[in-house]
Amino acid sequence: MPDAFYHIVCRGNRRDNLFLDDEDIKVFFQIMIQVNKKTPFVLASYCLMTNHFHLQLRSGQHTVSKVMSLINKRYADYYNTKYKLTGHVFEKRYYDKLIDSKLGMLETSRYIHLNPVEAGMVAMPAHYPWSSYRYYLYTTGHRLLNVDEVLDCFAGDPAEKRRKYQDFMDLTKKEVLIREETM
Repeated sequence: MPDAFYHIVCRGNRRDNLFLDDEDIKVFFQIMIQVNKKTPFVLASYCLMTNHFHLQLRSGQHTVSKVMSLINKRYADYYNTKYKLTGHVFEKRYYDKLIDSKLGMLETSRYIHLNPVEAGMVAMPAHYPWSSYRYYLYTTGHRLLNVDEVLDCFAGDPAEKRRKYQDFMDLTKKEVLIREETM
């Protein structure tokens, strides 16, 4: 669907790690920047785990499958070359789910940002270095990231939107359903 956001998940083949060191993650971001120049997309949130990654992504001019095939192909080439491997790097093409509402945007972003907490890697989502969560709270400055796509689901000035998002991160699913009408 053109101009729609999707929750994208890609996992390493056989659940193997995709990112073995910080350099791998930095190269992945460089690849996304390069792809974005020729095949523009909007990234609302992300989390790079050891053996998979999550992206909340919208592609305008090209299909999401075109964007993801470019990202994954370039990363697979890099990975196989660096580690002297051949064959598949990714388990499957990728998983995607259409996000069709403001609440869906918020829930997807929260799910992505809580992934390292749920995996027991950190106690707080802000402590995980390879997710976009800290950009939602403290800074703006990421070359690919557009946090306003999610923060604009809330009313108020930028600081108030950031505070509301942080409060939203602390809500349970039941509380979200009850408070959905107040957002």
